[in-house]
Amino acid sequence: MVTRRRRVENEGIVPSDGAALLLKACPDLEEWPMRWRYDSADLAPGAALLEEFKPFLLDMLHSELAKKTFNRHRDNLWLVGGEMIRRRRDDPKIERLPIAELVRLMIEEEGGPLISSGSSESLQDEVDATCRKFYRFLNPK
Repeated sequence: MVTRRRRVENEGIVPSDGAALLLKACPDLEEWPMRWRYDSADLAPGAALLEEFKPFLLDMLHSELAKKTFNRHRDNLWLVGGEMIRRRRDDPKIERLPIAELVRLMIEEEGGPLISSGSSESLQDEVDATCRKFYRFLNPK
């Protein structure tokens, strides 16, 4: 059975104590949409994407991962967000999708989107590991 906390987090609602914890672990988190943007039209989708990511980040913080492991997943998630914003711009069909659907489309059981910014195979493997973890979070058994 899914706990109340997990249900609330999956709905994108981060309790106020969680917001403080996220701020401490990710001081630049609120800047992510600005960094992902190509122009001002990308800010609202970026902010919505961030709201999809926050419950997962908070869940990882509560799972007591090593700081280095959390930071690696956090950084990989930032890359995934940037890739999602880029893909929205390049594909009109994807651009029309609600952000929650976009996340569920691009985060798969086997991994995530290919990172187009000249990433190495080892970086892509790390991104895929983060996406598999995110997929399990989004699809609890």
